[in-house]
Amino acid sequence: MDRMPSWIRQHLAAVRALVVLTLVTGALYPLAVTGVAQLLFGRQANGSMIERDGRTVGSALVGQSFTDAAGKPVARYFQSRPSAAGDGYDMLSTAASNLGPEDVVDTPDRASLLTQVCARSKAIGEREGVSGARPYCTPDGAGAVLKVFPAVGKPVRAVSVNQACPATPFAAEYRGVKVECARPGEDYAAGRTVPVRGGVAEAAVAVPADAVTASGSGLDPHISLAYAELQAPRVARERGVGVDRVRALIREHTTGRALGFMGEPAVNVLELNLALDRP
Repeated sequence: MDRMPSWIRQHLAAVRALVVLTLVTGALYPLAVTGVAQLLFGRQANGSMIERDGRTVGSALVGQSFTDAAGKPVARYFQSRPSAAGDGYDMLSTAASNLGPEDVVDTPDRASLLTQVCARSKAIGEREGVSGARPYCTPDGAGAVLKVFPAVGKPVRAVSVNQACPATPFAAEYRGVKVECARPGEDYAAGRTVPVRGGVAEAAVAVPADAVTASGSGLDPHISLAYAELQAPRVARERGVGVDRVRALIREHTTGRALGFMGEPAVNVLELNLALDRP
């Protein structure tokens, strides 16, 4: 071995290191972790699957939609929060929308994050019989945003950019200038973007934030306690049971803060809906 050229010895050492590291990190470590997981956390390691009547109906770790064939919410079930994972809760497309608070102007091919939130809040308000109004939203469920021209100085034109004609603008005028509806195909990029808060205070908003926004993974199986309580009267009415019974089930399926202090209490929607279906 000592008589071998140095470059051959270096290559042999590299091959030995590759073999050893492959065995340790590619075989022994995964086997050890899998064994410990199966021994101590078997249900979680296997996906926390939930079965009903001999068939798997979902996972306690992954949310799902409770809608009919047309995509409309089924009234007798609690509804999950929105999902940006594929067409909704797609485990192969787990993702957030990647849209931020500055995304307030609709484009021809996509509604802005603000308009998505406003539309969801309006729809949930109508479904649950509460006000779906929230700041920076128009009464018809669009983002309350103006494009003002010129961008600097006294305005001479104002357009409710998210309300296409013939819609009636949410505001009659802005700083003495009549507000126009947006004409499809017209370019308003040169205007100054002015979100309008409106007369709704945050404290008066009836629809919780998690009801109108998706989670970071798009797979969150939980909703807030506030959103569950908001849905309780509708579910009780549709099922013909007392609302106190439904609220009791909500409490049974509410998990506390992680480690007692992190996050907020949350309700697992799938487990709650399965409990409702029990005879």
